[in-house]
Amino acid sequence: MTFRHVVALQLKSETAAEQRQMIVAALRELPGLIPTIRSYVVGQDAGINDGNHDLVVVADFDDADGYLVYRDHAEHQRVIHDHIAPHVAARAAVQHEV
Repeated sequence: MTFRHVVALQLKSETAAEQRQMIVAALRELPGLIPTIRSYVVGQDAGINDGNHDLVVVADFDDADGYLVYRDHAEHQRVIHDHIAPHVAARAAVQHEV
């Protein structure tokens, strides 16, 4: 079994391109810091369809416990606090078994 976490973020319109890149870069550092992450994909919307969120993270773990380690990990919380939270207009997330 694999446990998957998917989160989509809509960033505030005033969030500069440089800040968006910093968010992506900070997120992409997490797999090297949190050992329970098995697969981690961060992507920005391609801009093809109106109304999409701006950014998505798809993260896989061995089980729900591995996800909880990631969710509560100090580095993940730091990225959320320092880079993401000040710029989020909307968030959607789901966790499921694969």
